[in-house]
Amino acid sequence: MKKKQKTFSNKKLNFSPGILILENGQVFRGIGLGYEGVATGEVCFNTSITGYQEIISDPSYSGQIINFTFPHIGNVGTNEEDHESDKIWTKGVIFNAEITSPSNYRALKNLDSWLKKHKIVGLTGIDTRSLTNFIRDNGAPKGTIEINKSGKLNIKKLLNKSVRWHGLNGLDLAKNVSTKTKYNWSNFKTWKKETGFQKNKTKNLNIIAIDYGIKKNILRYFSNHNCKIVVVPCDTSANDIINLKPDGVFLSNGPGDPAATGKYAVKIIKELINLNVPIFGICLGHQLLALALNAKTKKMKLGHRGANHPVKNLLTDKVEITSQNHGFEVIKESLPKNVIITHKSLFDDSIEGIRLKNKPAFSVQYHPEANPGPQDSQYLFDQFIKEIKKHAKKKRH
Repeated sequence: MKKKQKTFSNKKLNFSPGILILENGQVFRGIGLGYEGVATGEVCFNTSITGYQEIISDPSYSGQIINFTFPHIGNVGTNEEDHESDKIWTKGVIFNAEITSPSNYRALKNLDSWLKKHKIVGLTGIDTRSLTNFIRDNGAPKGTIEINKSGKLNIKKLLNKSVRWHGLNGLDLAKNVSTKTKYNWSNFKTWKKETGFQKNKTKNLNIIAIDYGIKKNILRYFSNHNCKIVVVPCDTSANDIINLKPDGVFLSNGPGDPAATGKYAVKIIKELINLNVPIFGICLGHQLLALALNAKTKKMKLGHRGANHPVKNLLTDKVEITSQNHGFEVIKESLPKNVIITHKSLFDDSIEGIRLKNKPAFSVQYHPEANPGPQDSQYLFDQFIKEIKKHAKKKRH
């Protein structure tokens, strides 16, 4: 049954004055949109030209204010199907141009209304190129956005908030965004234009997904592969995971400093590795797998955030265009000898994938599930399924 298409008024939206102030005192004045209030976080930029709803609803952006480099954001509106999480954790958003009335058959709300609903503070009408250049030169700064109808914006107070904010270093945000209770995924597969979301009725493999801030499209890809997926809190013990009889364990993406999350996650992952459970990690899950192998991580100056990042698969010599969102990386020199580097970034040579030589465990730093972004790396889900089946065969003999 077709959804009734929503019509939108061309009436100009009524915005309030807004401001962004960085920790160095630099001020960007613009027009407020979304939720009226104050938001402090790390100011980063994303170069994607599509998929703003998926980006804003990605839990990995918890604690961050996203500066979109593409000038026209909001022109396809928002809908109820493109959320990557049930709650929006992003602190704030910055756009170059005002939001226009959406023109898309799936649109149910304009972006301004959607931001208000989810209490996300936004700013538009600023020079996003200038802000992006500042971040490129200096690294991701701490910053504060305020939207105030009255126009009374206290710069000194906002600067103080930016300076005093703790930043992402040493911050475990996985516990904030993770599910608090175990649940079974609804079995929806990835979206198709002809059918929308359809349910997977065949469940051949049992995947336990440790939720550090998991995106829904990862779960949908596992459903595409006829898996039953049980999602568990980020601090679930290895014993409790084993009691769920996993065919494989997935380590999800998520926000914050991996070293901080690793204080409880590393022990769990080490136990699972020692039990020879097949493991696949994405993004934060990749960093946590590396930490469990006694490697180290560090904060990047800029981070990688966009849908056009070239990554070289060192095993096949093929180049994949990937979707990325991370501000920490694995330190190459810290990896032990039993780990192979499988992928590297062609932007800065940083590690994008690892595999253990003697255990069924591997991970990538980027996002093969995309949403948004290219789909060059979907084969990694196939690879994990093959790894599980190969391991099951070995156990039988």
